[in-house]
Amino acid sequence: MRGLSTRNYGAVVQEFREAYGIEKSAVSEQFIEASREKLRELRERPLGELRLCAVLIDGTPFRDCQMMVALGIGCDGRKTVLGLREGATENQTVVSELLSDLAGRGLDFRVPRLYVLDGSKALHAAVRRPAGEAAFIQRCQVHKRRNVLDHLPEEHRPAVKRKLQNAYALAEYADAKRALEKLHRELMDLNPSAARSLGEGMEETLTVHRLGVPEKLRRSLASTNVIESAFSIVETVCRNVKRWRPGDQTERWVGSGLLVAERQFKRVRGFREIPQLSCLS
Repeated sequence: MRGLSTRNYGAVVQEFREAYGIEKSAVSEQFIEASREKLRELRERPLGELRLCAVLIDGTPFRDCQMMVALGIGCDGRKTVLGLREGATENQTVVSELLSDLAGRGLDFRVPRLYVLDGSKALHAAVRRPAGEAAFIQRCQVHKRRNVLDHLPEEHRPAVKRKLQNAYALAEYADAKRALEKLHRELMDLNPSAARSLGEGMEETLTVHRLGVPEKLRRSLASTNVIESAFSIVETVCRNVKRWRPGDQTERWVGSGLLVAERQFKRVRGFREIPQLSCLS
């Protein structure tokens, strides 16, 4: 977690006469046990006392698997890692198991709150099952922009990217929707595949606008960037792993990395505006 490999650990502590357990094998064994215990604690955290205004769910390819992570944003703006699940792909079964685990630890899905998702249909269906109409689903605007631009040749991407950013930056729901619909019509002539990508779930990319979320908080809740940032820290702390083995190694390292990221979390931008979230009233 500190960026040291077990091969170099001994040299760091050799100046301390009373140091013990500095051999590579000893350090590895100690880390395995410590990280396994931390992962267990993370998975068993009680969630019933958390007052969450939003839950963000996103996945990232990690080595040969897909790691799904749920992160909560409290009504005070503080961020908490809620849980993680490993799967072969980002499918409904994996997400449903993750959400079932959260419910088993006390997360009440009957409470109205915002759910920020990367846009996949699997996540949408998995959240709707336990939360129903209490789920106000916000599709990640960053993922939507990437998906649309992926359909376009390089020469058209800057202009379309700018129009998407300008549309989502508009404060009023009606104005933002009008701008996206205009862009959709333009893309139908330019690239129908890009247009279909924009049209799919477009309304849910505007949930924060429809709820009247103030600008600063809207920027925080319009995407899954908080989890993306945590994943970047996971990649950093895992950079010294040279050999990945079967078993719980991936989960242990990702879980440990997420806990490192959690210690660095600050409250979301615009947290003072959380009481204005209409879905909480």
